[in-house]
Amino acid sequence: MSVRREKRRDPKTGAERRFWYVDIEIERADGRKRRVRKVAPLQTKRAAKQYERELRQSLLDGSYDREEVPTLAEFKQRYLDEFCRANRQKPSTLIQKERVIDHYLTPRFGRKNLDEITDADVQRLKADLVGRNAKTVNNVLTILNTMLKAAIRWRIIDRLPATIELVKVDRVTEAKFYEPHDYERLVEAAKSIDSRIHLFVLLGGDAGLRCGEIIALEQSDVDFKRGLLSVWRAEWEGLLSSPKGRRGRKIGLTARLKEALKQNQHLRGDRVLWRDDVGADGKVLKVTQVLLAKWMCRAQRKAGLKVTGGIHILRHTFCSRLAMAGATPVAISTMAGHQSLSTTQRYLHLAPAAMDQAIALLDRGADLAAAEPVKDQPETNDDPVQANGNVTAIRGGKKK
Repeated sequence: MSVRREKRRDPKTGAERRFWYVDIEIERADGRKRRVRKVAPLQTKRAAKQYERELRQSLLDGSYDREEVPTLAEFKQRYLDEFCRANRQKPSTLIQKERVIDHYLTPRFGRKNLDEITDADVQRLKADLVGRNAKTVNNVLTILNTMLKAAIRWRIIDRLPATIELVKVDRVTEAKFYEPHDYERLVEAAKSIDSRIHLFVLLGGDAGLRCGEIIALEQSDVDFKRGLLSVWRAEWEGLLSSPKGRRGRKIGLTARLKEALKQNQHLRGDRVLWRDDVGADGKVLKVTQVLLAKWMCRAQRKAGLKVTGGIHILRHTFCSRLAMAGATPVAISTMAGHQSLSTTQRYLHLAPAAMDQAIALLDRGADLAAAEPVKDQPETNDDPVQANGNVTAIRGGKKK
């Protein structure tokens, strides 16, 4: 009998009392058995039977051991610790995700339980972000989606409470870059200002390094004998990690980059680039992204180019110069450290050799078609001509 009355000792007074007691054992479809014994919260026979039915149903649907559904604000830290950090995501990724949650998701869904987020809530979120870049909106939606899926995996909720669809992103095929003559003006302007600014521009435009890779580059990463530059780390807001996509690479040195690296060898620290000012502790301060943006502004102003402070244009210029020089897509992808060839395709329209070869194939096809002799076609008249040349007259639909 699953509901019965038993003698139990009161844990508070120690006196022996009779309690209504529920004892349930169920067997699942996979053959596993589960037994639960509980004292009924209300000590009447009818209440104990009702409690037994509720308890049995919760065991069958799996909700008995399920945690109480937290709000999005309560779930945030567990998601960052047990999902993002546990899966060893990069420090920069962790910081960006925390900022997205704090800025976009918590103000809208922070007080809602995870299973209370509806399709209408997601659509209102999209409407609030209609003025934002499509990639930013998709980034917010993706983080919300992974949070809900993590809650499902940990059996906090049964299913996705809302359908999350990403917005369409315009596929920009061309990346902004400096034309060869503009880039050379920038290099000469940087050289006239400071040798470090000159080296910085060459690391971006002649080696294709990202901003964080330039900052984290150490003197031991330069192999003058083999003419190679090893890129194994990147820095973002003072945090060291692997390069984007967790892919290290080696890049060949151009003659002027190799010379600039030799001229800028120093004893001020491990990093290739350094700064003159010293901190309160007497140590030389590290180069930061803000400082590199200032150096870029100085070089752009000196070269007579539009002053933006944008650093990534140097990397686009590097890839574009390789494409214009006729480098293969695989070579560009390898030296730039692209995760896929689809990223490299943004620069392939600049490859003149590939275009010339494609047009040459069309010309060759037209020439072959013009040179091929035309086969003689048999003459036709009103009467059908058989293959043996005999003429058959047809009268009234009958052969004669």
